Order: sequence, then structure tokens, then C-alpha cells
Amino acid sequence: MTRAGRHRASRALGDLARHRRRKRARRIALGAGLLLLAALVGGTGGYLSRYLPPRSEVAARASSDRTGAPLGSCRAIDGDTLACGAERIRLVGIDAPELPGHCRKGRACAPGDPVAATRQLREAMEGPLRIERLGTDRYGRTLGLVAGARGDLSCWQLAQGAAIYKPRWDEGGRLAAICPAAAG
Repeated sequence: MTRAGRHRASRALGDLARHRRRKRARRIALGAGLLLLAALVGGTGGYLSRYLPPRSEVAARASSDRTGAPLGSCRAIDGDTLACGAERIRLVGIDAPELPGHCRKGRACAPGDPVAATRQLREAMEGPLRIERLGTDRYGRTLGLVAGARGDLSCWQLAQGAAIYKPRWDEGGRLAAICPAAAG
């Protein structure tokens, strides 16, 4: 290889190394920026959380002015679960009686009539439904606050005695903030 050829090869290797260093620096900067953004927005100690209203205020406003996403055609699976197309939705903060054969051994299931609880939920599902999605459970179901013409469905089930309130399942006390039946 000639001297000029070695020089070109050396310069190409240097350009490649420089390119890799710059690419790595961009990746590090992007990662640091994402971490900074997450720290500013998320968590109770986050910078922005000082300027946002408490979750209970947000939930109370959501109950009076449901701005959640509209749901299409839905049906009641049992007293606390809906099927809306391919999406299964678990109502937050309540436990309704299980249909026969669904209460696994060793679990303390909600007392009551599962058929009546399902019928009560069907009654409450009149009119257009809207959902505030809060996450997913371990079975892949969407956890949400769902409201129809008769108000929040979880609250309806509690008021009708078709379900029991489970504070442990209430995402941040959202249901308790909008439903007097959950407190009593």
C-alpha cells in the first residue's frame, strides 16, 4: 500500500471513530434528557407536582365533568368487569360477587348474588359510556373509571349493594373521592 493509501485509510478510521463518539454522546444526552423529564414530571416529589392539583381534586372534577374517552359497544361480563370490543375493563375500587366457579380456592370473594350484580351493572350501562383509563391489572384488563347516563358505574354498583368497596384496589383513592357510597 502506498503512503497516500495508508493516509486515506487512517483518515477513514479516524472519521469512523469520531462518528461513533458523536453518536454515543447523542445517545447519552438523549437518555439524560429523558431522565430529567421523568424526574420533573413524575412522582410525588417531582418539580411539577407542586403546581398540579391533588389527585382527589382531579377525580372530583372528572366525576362532575366526565372528559374521558368514549367507549363503543360494551357488555357486562360480571358485576365489576365489562367487555368493550376486544378490550376487557375492570371497574376500579370494587369487588362484585363472582359467577359460579370463578371464586378460586382460598380467596375471600365478595358476598351476594352474582347474577343480580351483573344485572345491576347492565342497567347502569345505559347511554354513551366514557372511560378514564388508569392502567392494567395482572390479567391484562384495563383498570378504569367508567361513567354512563347514571353516573360512575363503580359508584352505582356500591349504591345498589351489588359490590363492596376495596380501598386497596382504588387507584389513589380516585373512586372514594367521587363516590359517597365508597366512604360509607
